[in-house]
Amino acid sequence: MTSDIITKQELSAYANLLRKSQSVCILTHMSPDGDAMGSALAMWHYLQTIGIPTVAVCVPNEFPSFLKWMPAASQVLIYDDKAEECQTIIQNADLLLCLDFNDLKRIGKMGEIAAQSKAKKMIIDHHLFPADFADVTISYPQSPSTCELVFRLICRLGDFQNITQPIAECIYTGMMTDTGNFSFNSNYVDTYQIIAELVKLGVDKDAIYNKVFNTYSADRMRLMGYCLYKKMKIYPEQHTALIALTRKELYMFNFQSGDAEGLVNLPLQIHDVYYSVFMRADKDKIKISFRSQGDRPVNEFASEFFNGGGHKNAAGGESYDSVANTVKKFEDHFKDYFNK
Repeated sequence: MTSDIITKQELSAYANLLRKSQSVCILTHMSPDGDAMGSALAMWHYLQTIGIPTVAVCVPNEFPSFLKWMPAASQVLIYDDKAEECQTIIQNADLLLCLDFNDLKRIGKMGEIAAQSKAKKMIIDHHLFPADFADVTISYPQSPSTCELVFRLICRLGDFQNITQPIAECIYTGMMTDTGNFSFNSNYVDTYQIIAELVKLGVDKDAIYNKVFNTYSADRMRLMGYCLYKKMKIYPEQHTALIALTRKELYMFNFQSGDAEGLVNLPLQIHDVYYSVFMRADKDKIKISFRSQGDRPVNEFASEFFNGGGHKNAAGGESYDSVANTVKKFEDHFKDYFNK
């Protein structure tokens, strides 16, 4: 059905770890997105289905409200709210399943606990340059999403028949969101073959789109208008757009987790804009998203100047300076870089 990118050695190593595990804790990154929650919840359902006695999902902080419809989302433990319970689960687990992140520093305070845990550790991820902390690493940056890797893994293990509708819905959600509804990093035949199989399993792709993209608050819509009318700066010679928001501006619109989702993509709808950058002030840092179109990488720029990285057309970074100084740093370097 699809190409076998996961090796037999990786499959065997994963199966051996799973066979010896009675308690699995699934972890994912800070500010979990659709791919993080989709892969985590898909694996939660799958491990339950194959009879793992104890399975838990722990995430560092709150995830967006538009993902809370997902099957078993109510079972997710949020470290910010239940730190002690999460710590106990991580410490007592036989296996830590690290999904959609490649370094323990990406899971905040949970990273220190996970590093000290005696549990075996396994990465399933699609980001570049995985850190060397896991016993088994299944890392394929060419994959559009971690959810796609989860589907491939389950199938390669011979467990396609164990993919229930809830698992399929979680996998599809991650595939859809991590490609901007299949608008970037998604020009692969295998991806659409997988989607076809998920639809056969009962996924209503139109309904999922509505649940994710058509449930925003009025405040979020006003924030979008503010970004485009007041805050968007265009650099015509570099075909680039930048939006930068302070915490004060976010508070003006009662900012909630997930309200910034997709805002970075909006300027790419403008003719002759090929690069888009979105910055917003968080509690202790500036979070930066980079997007681009075609054969125009942004991950290298994110890595070189903003301690980030990601995929060619979709990357992230961070800054521990003010918004104004972060914008200045961007403007000092991006022109020559993007002109290349």
